[in-house]
Amino acid sequence: MLGIQIIAFIFCFCGLGAAIAATASNEWKVTSRASSVITATWVFQGLWMNCAGNALGAFHCRPHLTIFKVEGYIQACRGLMISAVCLGFFGAIFGLVGMKCTKVGGSDQTKAKIACLAGLIFILSGLCSMTSCSLYANRITSEFFDPSFVAQKYELGAALFIGWAGASLCIIGGSIFCFSIAENSNSPRRGYAYNGATSVMSSRTKVHNSVPDKTPPKHFDKNAYV
Repeated sequence: MLGIQIIAFIFCFCGLGAAIAATASNEWKVTSRASSVITATWVFQGLWMNCAGNALGAFHCRPHLTIFKVEGYIQACRGLMISAVCLGFFGAIFGLVGMKCTKVGGSDQTKAKIACLAGLIFILSGLCSMTSCSLYANRITSEFFDPSFVAQKYELGAALFIGWAGASLCIIGGSIFCFSIAENSNSPRRGYAYNGATSVMSSRTKVHNSVPDKTPPKHFDKNAYV
């Protein structure tokens, strides 16, 4: 069980790192090379800044100066990604407390419940990250395939794929944490069955040893030694 919890924590920790990287990245969407006239210059945007670069390696980024002029779907994605990171942080703390290799958290039953709570928090974190990336990707694809949209079209950036991968890892790791409580609840029943068999064998041994030997003693005559 300890090995399963370690694997689950590694999955969740990597998913949390991917969510942080996707939130801070500026490559949520990039300009489409198919619709761009100048292929040596491209634009990529994130949740916090808009950046432009060229083939010479020069980049210039401009942050969103005010929150009121940012589009609604970007604000929604910001809130979801921040929620995913915060939930992942608290899930990591509960996961460490609920693991059997740590000395805090109380008894095994209490630690199993804490581990299950950490799993639920990680699942919620993964769902928030998955929803944010999917919402942003849906907006990009709808604008790209809309023939009436005449503005600059964009393609999916690397941050979206990082966010999807991190969300999947958080959901998988959180599910493993939740299943660990079921495995922990089965262990006392196996121990009880084994103790019961031992007690039955010991009781039979005591009964067998307590039965007195009723065999009459043998008396030998003097002629038996001749």
